[in-house]
Amino acid sequence: MIKVGVLGSRGRMGQTVCEAVQAADDLELAATVDVGDGRDPLTGCDVVVDFTQPAAVMENLRWCIEHRLNVVVGTSGFDRARISEVAGWLAASQEARVLIVPNFSVGAILMMRFAEQAARFFPSAEIIELHHPGKADAPSGTATRTADIIDAARAAAGLGPAPDATVTGRPAARGARLGEVRVHSIRLAGLVAHQQVLLGAPGETLTISHDSLDRVSFMPGVLLAIRGVGALPAGLTVGIDGMLELS
Repeated sequence: MIKVGVLGSRGRMGQTVCEAVQAADDLELAATVDVGDGRDPLTGCDVVVDFTQPAAVMENLRWCIEHRLNVVVGTSGFDRARISEVAGWLAASQEARVLIVPNFSVGAILMMRFAEQAARFFPSAEIIELHHPGKADAPSGTATRTADIIDAARAAAGLGPAPDATVTGRPAARGARLGEVRVHSIRLAGLVAHQQVLLGAPGETLTISHDSLDRVSFMPGVLLAIRGVGALPAGLTVGIDGMLELS
């Protein structure tokens, strides 16, 4: 049995993770921690899953790394600077494993992979990400990761800046610029998690979209990460693409 601890256990995603762990024959829900609780119950766990908030996750990770715990991170808000900081903590530890996952949905992971393959063929690329209004960060972690992947693919293909004649307008009307990719964030009641990658070339466009209609769509990926994190090399891994044999 893999003993699992959940940080953020009383949140929407945390509760769903707890239910999925309890329903799995090979997993044991050994500890649940949320705001106001001490972290000490996590010390006996094989894997800790963090679904908290961007403001809390870094301190949680530092504590887990200091206690040599393997961590699966579903909390959003990880840009390059944060990822680099976590990698530095792990280099000093050389024992713990941290798996940061921008999106656990198999469909979303495939969406990012398809966008990476297509990006080198199109001079224009923009992202629209749409989430429920309770989401704390913008752009989403999935959109940030997708933009990084597209930007790298464009650079490898020798593509320059996307065509854009905008010289006047209201601030942020063209969205956030991540590398050479514009990202537009929508927060709307009734949504869960949705993303569109729009690619354009003279005479044609390609739209790659993904919709998570219920949080249960993330659970197969969460369980895969819990079962697989212990087999990863010590240190930092981003994404579960390798576990899906996509890379």
